[in-house]
Order: sequence, then C-alpha cells, then structure tokens
Amino acid sequence: MPNPTSASAEPILRIEDLHKSFGETDVLKGISLDIEKGEVVVVLGPSGSGKSTMLRCLNLLEKPTAGKIFFEGEEITAPKVNINSVRERMGMVFQQFNLFPHLDALHNVMLAQQKVLKRSKAEAAEVARVQLERVGLGDRCDYFPGELSGGQQQRVAIARALAMDPHVMLFDEATSALDPELVRGVLDVMRELAQQGMTMVVVTHEMGFARDVADRVIFMEGGHIVEQGTPEQVFEHPKSDRTRAFIGEVS
Repeated sequence: MPNPTSASAEPILRIEDLHKSFGETDVLKGISLDIEKGEVVVVLGPSGSGKSTMLRCLNLLEKPTAGKIFFEGEEITAPKVNINSVRERMGMVFQQFNLFPHLDALHNVMLAQQKVLKRSKAEAAEVARVQLERVGLGDRCDYFPGELSGGQQQRVAIARALAMDPHVMLFDEATSALDPELVRGVLDVMRELAQQGMTMVVVTHEMGFARDVADRVIFMEGGHIVEQGTPEQVFEHPKSDRTRAFIGEVS
C-alpha cells in the first residue's frame, strides 16, 4: 500500500498531458496521471488502447510526441536527461523474457549489474543469487533458459530487473506469453513485491490480480484514461459504460 504520508509528498511518477503518435496514428491522446511511492497501479483496457505505449513512454523506450513525465521530481522528457540513469531506477519486465540463451540464470542476472552499475563479478553474483532466491529460483542458478519453463524464465527476468535496485517496476503483459498453469508462479512473485512496498505499474489482463493487489485500477481505451479508482470502484461500480462492457467481456 502507498505510504500514508505520500499524499503530501511528490509523486514518484507524474505524467502530464502525454501524447504519442506513430506517423498519422495517435495512440496516446493526453494522458495525465500521478503515481505515488509504494502504489500498485494496474492498467486495463482492450488491445490497441495505448496501455503498453504509455508504459514504454515512462522509461523512454518510446519518446513521447508531446507532454511531460516527471520521475522522482526530475523531468525525464527534458532534452538533455540521462536516459540510462532513468532506466537504472526503473525496472521493466516484458511479455517476452529477453534472456540470453547462452548464459545461465545466474549470469543473465549478473550481466547488467556489471555493465551498467559497474559491480564487481563477486558482488553481482551475490546480488543475483539473492534475487533468484527471492523469485523462488535459488536452486536454478546454473540452469540455462532452454532448461527452464516459460514461467521460470519470466521469474529470472524479474530477478534481473530487481538486481538493479529499481525504485519503480513496470510490467508489460508479463504473463500473457505463458501457458495458464505457469501464470500463477509469476503473479505470486508480483504479489510479494507489492506486499514489500515496491512501486509497480502493471499492464495486464489478469483480473484476479488486479482485484487482489492493485491500490488503483485504470481503464484505458482509445488512447485515453476512461476511468480510474480502487478495484472495488472499478469492478463493482464502474461509472463508464465502456468500462462496464470491458469487465463483462473479460470476467
């Protein structure tokens, strides 16, 4: 849950009138949103609503067409911002695991620590072991991606992001490429992170996760935020007909 003092503090992320176009196609049409430290925000919406584009704008994998994003008080959309410094503090887990097939789990988690954070091999290995243990894979350090299930590979990807000591974690459909029986293990790790106070922005179709874990649920459609509120407000008492129809379809 968010820190109770966060209402008076600066939001950890602030999005102001965010627009993103690809050629003639307007994907984001003026998104404004504050995310508090320690908050878990789940973003729902149909395919093509702009959810993943918004997430990718947050760590500048996509450059916004217009608008501003502030992270820990710094405008990261400013022209001379150090993008690498931003990404060090903002972990991201994708739909695809993006692991290096020729490296075992331990070395997949070590690599960015050594290259980006300049940690020694010994320190990176120690952190990697701790994070693999944290996601339930302490006994799989020497397994290669091809020897792991999809769910285990995604948990290695989460461990890799956590090893960078992020202040915010972004999850972009982290379970949608997994077989149904493998989804639960990944969601359990995400639940635990939420309970430990990690600030998280989660794009997902997992309604149960959104109900159980989110502090706030956001429904997007057509590049706009249509509705937002607590899980109870959005799921049980949606104000918008579009939200109501979407929840009816996916429930």
